[in-house]
Amino acid sequence: MKINDSVFGELEYDYVWTKEITIKFLENEKKISLIIKGDEEGRFDEEQYLAYQALIQSWNQLQQNFLQPILEYYQQSRYELGYDIALNENYPLVETTDRIVDMIELDGIVVPYGDIREGRDIGILFNCTWDNENGVGLRLLNEEVVEVGYQDIVI
Repeated sequence: MKINDSVFGELEYDYVWTKEITIKFLENEKKISLIIKGDEEGRFDEEQYLAYQALIQSWNQLQQNFLQPILEYYQQSRYELGYDIALNENYPLVETTDRIVDMIELDGIVVPYGDIREGRDIGILFNCTWDNENGVGLRLLNEEVVEVGYQDIVI
């Protein structure tokens, strides 16, 4: 089923509402998935609209704020796996956000149901070179990164 939503645009339903969008991430145009949680009839919560609109409005300023939390997550994962001691080609030593940029690729934006958390809740999905299976997910609340982990945290 397809709908044309006044905020999200033309969406297709397959257990979640999706569409492909083109967005600029760190100076590069990228086609990604926009995923909106909603019922089969295409009814969305007001909080979902507010969260998505706030994200898009501040997107250019927010992008740089994603990099440090991803770097810290990577460094923690590397440490927990013991790759700070034993070498692993998938987990090289990375100390700057400039290097982490080369290891991630924006994959999607998730707009969860609006009544799950207080505030404007958004998920950002990344593919990454060090964990092809799980990727990296950022949970934003009121346009602030509040959680970093596998993509599962936002799906």
